[in-house]
Amino acid sequence: MANPYHHSLSSVKKWGGCVEDYIKIHDWFDASKAYFADFRHRALRHHAQGIYECEHEFGNTITLSNGRVIPTRWVGEQHVREDCGFIPSLQDWLIQIQPTPWMNRPQRIERELENGNGNELERSSSRQEEEPQKQTTESGTLQAV
Repeated sequence: MANPYHHSLSSVKKWGGCVEDYIKIHDWFDASKAYFADFRHRALRHHAQGIYECEHEFGNTITLSNGRVIPTRWVGEQHVREDCGFIPSLQDWLIQIQPTPWMNRPQRIERELENGNGNELERSSSRQEEEPQKQTTESGTLQAV
């Protein structure tokens, strides 16, 4: 698996500048290795949407130490191509997920809310509106405001 440093060296070879010009972008793409340390970490950012998010994070262009301005997208595309061989879509990754039962067990809160349990929220908020606000006077007695 390529390291962000090696991706950065590849960027230097393509567009000039130095490793420091690119390392933050390549680190960003591979940050998900902290959570999943094999190739599957790429599902989070190594796709067309991830490249778009990279532009959002780092801006549309970067200025290299040699003064050259290049599109951030180029660096993202280079990183994804080097790791995946092409630029997949987010759908290309997600369609590979094999559904398991836990993925589709939402709580049926709508039944609770419709069967009266949710009315507690409604009753408590209306009670607050109905109760007059009270204020303590200097003598220590409560009076309605």
